Amino acid sequence: MKDINNYINSNKDRFINELIELLKIPSISADKAYTKDVLEAAKAVKKSLDDAGCDNTEICETKGYPVVYGDKIIDPNLPTVLVYGHYDVQPPDPMNLWTSPPFEPVIKKTELHPDGAIFARGACDDKGQFFMHVKAVEYMIQNDELPCNVKFMIEGEEEVGSDSLEDFLKENSEKLKNDIILISDTGMIANDTPSITTGLRGLSYVEVEVTGANRDLHSGIYGGAAPNPINVLAKMIAQLHDENNHITIPGFYDKVQVIPDDERAEMAKAPFNLEAYKKSLDIGDVHGEKGYTTPERFGIRPTLDVNGIWGGYTGEGAKTVIASKAYAKISMRLVPDQDWHEITKLFTKHFESLAPKSVKVKVSPHHGGQAYVTPIDSDGYQAASKAMETTFGKTPVPQRTGGSIPIVALFENVFDSKTILLGFGLDSDAIHSPNEHFGVWNFLKGIETIPYFYKYYTEMKA
Repeated sequence: MKDINNYINSNKDRFINELIELLKIPSISADKAYTKDVLEAAKAVKKSLDDAGCDNTEICETKGYPVVYGDKIIDPNLPTVLVYGHYDVQPPDPMNLWTSPPFEPVIKKTELHPDGAIFARGACDDKGQFFMHVKAVEYMIQNDELPCNVKFMIEGEEEVGSDSLEDFLKENSEKLKNDIILISDTGMIANDTPSITTGLRGLSYVEVEVTGANRDLHSGIYGGAAPNPINVLAKMIAQLHDENNHITIPGFYDKVQVIPDDERAEMAKAPFNLEAYKKSLDIGDVHGEKGYTTPERFGIRPTLDVNGIWGGYTGEGAKTVIASKAYAKISMRLVPDQDWHEITKLFTKHFESLAPKSVKVKVSPHHGGQAYVTPIDSDGYQAASKAMETTFGKTPVPQRTGGSIPIVALFENVFDSKTILLGFGLDSDAIHSPNEHFGVWNFLKGIETIPYFYKYYTEMKA
């Protein structure tokens, strides 16, 4: 690995330009209007794997968007690393909050990214991060430094629940067979405080619909007599938390894994500045479940949040109407041992019970996934830790995070393989939000670090 920094310095402009071209493709999987763009992104990913030196690449059809596969098998007797990522992205809304167009990438300097950051939808989640792996493998192949086998599986439906992935994994289990799964779809604490994600929360995502009268009503003639679904929905949502921000769904906490005090004390050693956190979000104070710190609230505790709410007239000017229907989208982040199917059923039963007789309620589950924890004493984690220590000059902190990658638990069920979550983004990179970005330094540091993971993992498995 002696010449890795020379290789990166010689090729960094090309790496960045190639990523920018990929980011220009609006591969929004949630919106069928962008189907052509999602498929174009799949083709671009395949080409990047071909250019990197993979021997076998293909676009694999599924019942939804395709999976892009590629591999480089140098010796079947050596360990195999399966790299997972996704080429689909979140919708960019609200557009008016972007300081530059979401699919016209630009590099701008920020306080946390003095070397510049690439601003574009998908820059950090996940095009920029999986592309680090493509370029790292390119380096290893071009310089005869690849110590083991590598397979890529880059999908196009992660942002909508990976509905097609389970069938694909089971149908292609032999092709995808591996010893360890490597994912960069997470982040780290700070550029001077590397960390490795050891836990992910699960997810239950639902949409609710409240119906009142059989048509929109004149608010003067019917107001005060007919039910207002928007008012009712607001009251129902308000009842989902108590005064301590505890979720009120009966049975919701029954299977929550309790973290021992000594483990909570170890987690508390991770650097966290509450005032800086509030300043970065421009909020007067934090908000959450009583009895837990802010990092614990977003890392080891379950949550329930309204992600969208709508109904009635929202256009310019006034329209005095009582809407016939009101809607909301609600996500619940779950922790080990909560089952997302069970939680969805508990939510549905409770939410329906909150409705007065004047309205009808419909709960439509969207998607979900189980929580995941990876052991820090495994070869995979130790190899990732040693790789980060080599390039950052300090031992990374193990950290549970609040996000969800539902397919991680699925991977373990299908392959009996552990997953290493080696992310290089920052919490401030605004993923899923306007002005998403990914630091140029972080992008290049990922390319530098990943080959060391292969080196140390192969040595540990020898």
